Amino acid sequence: MNWDQIAGNWKQFTGNIKEKWGKLTDDDLTTVAGRRDQLSGLLQTKYGYAKEEVERELDEFTTALR
Repeated sequence: MNWDQIAGNWKQFTGNIKEKWGKLTDDDLTTVAGRRDQLSGLLQTKYGYAKEEVERELDEFTTALR
């Protein structure tokens, strides 16, 4: 699955995202609205991840959705 598919069906995937990253709120996910760069920045802020770590996590997440 690619990020365009996730963004297009954002509401369907918010549960999966909250399951993986429980610190994210519904408001956070509404604000992100499927934009990978916004989610990346939010994960860096909330979890203290480095940019490379966030990208790896997001790549693993999209791969796991297949």
